[in-house]
Amino acid sequence: MAPKATKNVNNAHDPEILRGLHAAIIDLVDEINRPRRDDRLIEEAGIPLDRALFPLLARVWRYGPIGVVDLADRTGRDHTTISRQMSRLEELGLIERHPSATDKRVREATVTGKGREMVGMLNAARERLANRILIDWTDTDLDQLRTLLRRFADDLMR
Repeated sequence: MAPKATKNVNNAHDPEILRGLHAAIIDLVDEINRPRRDDRLIEEAGIPLDRALFPLLARVWRYGPIGVVDLADRTGRDHTTISRQMSRLEELGLIERHPSATDKRVREATVTGKGREMVGMLNAARERLANRILIDWTDTDLDQLRTLLRRFADDLMR
């Protein structure tokens, strides 16, 4: 008797669905990374912050304390560029850097009170813009999208 054929789990999903998912993700990333989006958010927030700095401030707020190398890895930028931009954020009083508790060679950044205020303004502006974009979406739609995106992000980061 011949052995029973088994399904290859690596090819279990419909390739057309996966291609469509990939295309949607690329479109989403491209749109999110457009400089005009950042300009619109900064304008909506009413903050005097350079477009190159606000994503770093937001990530320090979210992931801090965080060092330059880790932040560079998260943003896909060169660590020397990130280091210069972190110095600028520090000069503006938005972050402060201290030696890491686990590795004294590393200086980790955290957001200051002034920085948290600015992040709050950015988050409020992001919410206002999202409400305009998602005006026809129900809370159920949004919750389902949030759940699936969180699941996808968690699986991707494994």
